[in-house]
Amino acid sequence: MEFRHLGRSGLRISEITYGNWLTHGSQVENDVAARCVRAALEAGITSFDTADVYANTVAEEVLGAALQGERRESLEIFTKVYWPTGPRGHNDSGLSRKHIMESVEGSLGRLRTDYVDLYQAHRYDHTTPLEETMQAFADVVRQGKALYIGVSEWTAEQIRAGQALARELGVHLISNQPQYSMLWRVVESDVVPACRELGVSQIVWSPIAQGVLTGKYRPGQAPPAGTRATDERGGADMIRRWMSDDVLTAVQRLRPVAEDAGLTMAQLAIAWVLRNENVASAIIGASRPEQVASNAAAAGVVLDAEIMRRVDDVVGSLAERDPALTTSPATR
Repeated sequence: MEFRHLGRSGLRISEITYGNWLTHGSQVENDVAARCVRAALEAGITSFDTADVYANTVAEEVLGAALQGERRESLEIFTKVYWPTGPRGHNDSGLSRKHIMESVEGSLGRLRTDYVDLYQAHRYDHTTPLEETMQAFADVVRQGKALYIGVSEWTAEQIRAGQALARELGVHLISNQPQYSMLWRVVESDVVPACRELGVSQIVWSPIAQGVLTGKYRPGQAPPAGTRATDERGGADMIRRWMSDDVLTAVQRLRPVAEDAGLTMAQLAIAWVLRNENVASAIIGASRPEQVASNAAAAGVVLDAEIMRRVDDVVGSLAERDPALTTSPATR
């Protein structure tokens, strides 16, 4: 496993982060989830990403239980706040001081830890003053409940404003967690340059585009049974945008590119996002332990210029690049 600094901080995280969105507490049984976490640890992964909203808090509980007995100082645990959990009352979402302070306590309890290494705003809250949000985050750090703070899916302008306020309060944003893959490049034109300037790194989710870039889905064929595209509990909705025949046909043309690089298609996709120097880590999920070991092997892989050119030739105009697609809800 290779490690990279997160933003302009001294914190180093593993190039591959294990994440449990859409799996723990919902798609896989707890014993399988625990084996996936064990596989991550055995592969050298030290960074683990979750959020209070995943499986309505259950994902945090499963991760906390799976990490019990590990040396806490050897792990980097990330969680997030914004979306509603519990009874979904009028203050049970957003980035108000009340919601942040109550949510961090709940997350720490479920994760069975005194602190998280990184606490991130899961979206931007248009209904709460940014000053209130950043003051609450600064207080969470000063209270020792989080060591660092970051955001997820914020625009370049929102990250600039948040970083300016954070610095006034004596803290710094060090991370942004956006979607990023060969097929979804909306952060490249605005967010990444701003973050590079501000000392913020990307921890990217969905580097294999919900599994589409593994090549398991083929044009004109029904999705294989048991895959995310057949999961009506949420997975199918997330992957639907990539299931057109033109995208699936192009993905199949990536197969010889991966073979020539000596990689699986998933490894190629993960190595592709890691070639961006502003990306500190790529988040992988898994429903089976063997998936973790295989995908973690993308760490340290360097793709040469010819491979990168061939990827661009294949994907071409199918890649989404519109920065306006980085958005947060107008209301909670």
